[in-house]
Amino acid sequence: MGIYQSVYDFAAKAGSLEGYVYPKDLDLQYLSQWADNLVGLYHGLPSEVREEIQKECNETIGRTIQSLLPLLGEGHEVIRKLRSLVKGNLPSSPDDFPYRRKTADR
Repeated sequence: MGIYQSVYDFAAKAGSLEGYVYPKDLDLQYLSQWADNLVGLYHGLPSEVREEIQKECNETIGRTIQSLLPLLGEGHEVIRKLRSLVKGNLPSSPDDFPYRRKTADR
């Protein structure tokens, strides 16, 4: 798989997970494998690519974690796996998008 295909594959799966877990009733049976796949894809990217996409990864995966925390709790294996992909602080909520922060700052 080429690097651009790998980046797209990771981003597509991360974005779809974020949408899947956004606060609602959901089937939790898929989450562990989904998290495993994301961790594997992330670590399969070259380090310079990970560095370049880290801010966006922090945002997307961070909002995913915020959606899952009320359901799973801090110590759940899925939360731990996803947190390994985030460097720094989590967004404040599942609705904490950069464009909303910019609008609020005006």
